[in-house]
Amino acid sequence: SVLSRYENQITILSDYLEEFPETDEPVWILGRQHHLNTDKSKLLLDISARLWFTYRRKFSPIGGTGPSSDTGWGCMLRCGQMMLAQALICRHLGRDWQWEKHKKQPEEYHRILRCFLDRKDCCYSIHQMAQMGVGEGKSIGEWFGPNTVAQVLKKLALFDEWNSLAVYVSMDNTVVIEDIKKMCWSPAQSSSIAHSSAHLHRSALGQNKNTAGLCPGWKPLLLIIPLRLGINHINPVYIDAFKECFKMPQSLGALGGKPNNAYYFIGFLGNELIYLDPHTTQSFVDSEENGTVDDKSFHCQQAPHRMKIMNLDPSVALGFFCKEECDFDNWCSLVQKEILKQQSLRMFELVQKHPPHWPPFIPPTKPEVTTTGAELIESTDKLFELEEEFEILSV
Repeated sequence: SVLSRYENQITILSDYLEEFPETDEPVWILGRQHHLNTDKSKLLLDISARLWFTYRRKFSPIGGTGPSSDTGWGCMLRCGQMMLAQALICRHLGRDWQWEKHKKQPEEYHRILRCFLDRKDCCYSIHQMAQMGVGEGKSIGEWFGPNTVAQVLKKLALFDEWNSLAVYVSMDNTVVIEDIKKMCWSPAQSSSIAHSSAHLHRSALGQNKNTAGLCPGWKPLLLIIPLRLGINHINPVYIDAFKECFKMPQSLGALGGKPNNAYYFIGFLGNELIYLDPHTTQSFVDSEENGTVDDKSFHCQQAPHRMKIMNLDPSVALGFFCKEECDFDNWCSLVQKEILKQQSLRMFELVQKHPPHWPPFIPPTKPEVTTTGAELIESTDKLFELEEEFEILSV
């Protein structure tokens, strides 16, 4: 009844969206600058190319007996999906890739989209995220905060061999360069571990037949920095630094919003943040027999929402993607120049060495699973047992 009430309250808001104002100020969207007076159409194309995940209904019940809609509770999970999807777009298609309605898209695009469909066997589905959240102390159907969704993505990424991301979630407002390089340059897992856990990956967490990320080398980095930018309201001293993050070419935007109301922030205009809003309930969409997905409902084709930065809840999480080591080195230089050196009160710290008073940093790895033909893992229930048994997935 609660979900039904929410579904009746949530309506499609596109008819009420305000158009961008006439201004000479640039608009920044995920590291790209646009000028409304000269290339407004390019700006809107850039925004509509982002994968837009919203509430859905009529998917298979989570856990078999749980909710079949995430309306009213899944908005932060959807925002986490959007940030991760943007990282995967950058990884496989490039930041400048554009989506156009009715235009044939590459196979990588449909493969990315299939990772997020509302099915229990899709590696970043609402089902997987909600159930992995149980290990973070969140019941299925309970609202997540930015840090919780970051921890869930970090855990699920361990089983995603196709995208092969190294997900680093900072602790105590501190990004440690040494730890990130150790994680991204960690050698490929042994063939025995890869073989023994291959069935777990295929049956419980995805449909990836090829493993594009098991060769040695730099693993593409998804860097998430959970922050508290004030007590009850955002501290104005952080605003300039917060906006600078959207200018960086590595930007994946930010997770945040208002209490119990999550948005995916992708840019800014002046002192207004631009965001994609997951608070629209749409029907479940599945892939077709040929593997493609009817994707029109996964792209917001209206002018996006805006809100004043000062109305932002102080609990946020910044996201960045570094495909190569040089991208990370460049990000570190930009942080030193544009954020740390300019601020008396720093938004976060960037340090070279692992703090000596912290526990040792051990790059997370998949649980080592031993299986026989009679012991095939058929559901994600086994995954959560393995997490407790092996205690390898770090919090």
